[in-house]
Amino acid sequence: MKNLLILGAGTSGTMMANHLRSKLKKDEWNISIVDQYKTHYYQPGFLFLPFDIYTEDQVKKDGKKFIPNGVNYIQKKIEQIFPDENKVKLEDETLSYDLLIIATGCKIAPQETEGMKGKNWHKNVFDFYTYEGSLALRNKLREFKGGKMIVHFTEMPIKCPVAPLEFVFLADDYFTKKGIRDKVDLTYVTPLGGAFTKPKATAALGHLLSEKNIKVVTDFAIEKVDNETNQIVDYGGQIVDFDLLVTVPTNMGDDLIKRSGMGDDLNFVPTDHHTLQSLGHKNVFVIGDATNVPASKAGSVAHFASETLTDNILLYLDGKPLKQEFDGHANCFIETGKNKALLIDFNYTQEPVEGTFPIPGIGPLKLLKESIFNHWGKLAFRWIYWNMLLKGIPIPLVSRNMSKKGKKIE
Repeated sequence: MKNLLILGAGTSGTMMANHLRSKLKKDEWNISIVDQYKTHYYQPGFLFLPFDIYTEDQVKKDGKKFIPNGVNYIQKKIEQIFPDENKVKLEDETLSYDLLIIATGCKIAPQETEGMKGKNWHKNVFDFYTYEGSLALRNKLREFKGGKMIVHFTEMPIKCPVAPLEFVFLADDYFTKKGIRDKVDLTYVTPLGGAFTKPKATAALGHLLSEKNIKVVTDFAIEKVDNETNQIVDYGGQIVDFDLLVTVPTNMGDDLIKRSGMGDDLNFVPTDHHTLQSLGHKNVFVIGDATNVPASKAGSVAHFASETLTDNILLYLDGKPLKQEFDGHANCFIETGKNKALLIDFNYTQEPVEGTFPIPGIGPLKLLKESIFNHWGKLAFRWIYWNMLLKGIPIPLVSRNMSKKGKKIE
């Protein structure tokens, strides 16, 4: 009996367990998945929790219910990977593997920025990339009466690069509905030269920021958060004052990757961009936020990647060449407030453009255009996540690789 070991039971790990249990013969392969946490979080829901759009129960479930029958679910802390020995040390035992899938994700690291996780952390300095941070921010916003509010992110890469923009758009809508928008000075602070990483999307999103009277500070490379003066300071000496700071700290791979000597400076595992095979070890594959591939760290990317990775693992086991297939495909709904959203569809080489999705020429969703249909699509994704995506069920009409049909590509 051979052993397939999956590290991490988040989005990517759970999907791979579902994909591979149905593909590998039970009398030949023992599949185990390891994660120390019992709760599975719907991380896109953390964006909505601070605004009382979602409740706590809508963004978390028991992770075990999504692990398929025939997969051994081990709830223990992972101490270290020994890739040259094909072993993984847990808190009280050591497991051997023939094939390893690393799906350990990434997490915020506020300690990487001076003063960010200081005395005001979760008091007037908040994240919304964790369940705890999002919940604390919800409680803060309920009592917030006005002042200078900054929405900021530290550096790329981050999980869901559009989320900080979505947050500032939803904040504009939230304060408008509460009747205090005129008392809130909203500023979006970014290390980028514009609103987003892609030019066409930056133009569309920049227009929306201006339209909503949201100030923008670009090229801001944060050095520190000053907890005495309530200011953020960049390395060039630029200063932005705040009463309430909502920040996305540096995102880093799991500390496990550092302990195992398998990561780059941010603890992301060097991974072939198109096959998703580890560059360091042929029997190790990497998926989701744990990789260093230059794709968006979003659930849709993990979904598309899981389909290619499943095929490549089967090819690897048959001794055949791997598919050089994964193209970094991502599609993301961007909430813009007032029950509207944008939709962008892109990959490694093709930036977001206008068009229709998922049916070319028909839609019903419009790319790079605000619409209520896109907003409904964003909200519907929660059902799709729990009932299809985690279970490895293909989403109808949406291909793993980006289609250029129906798009206005120059």
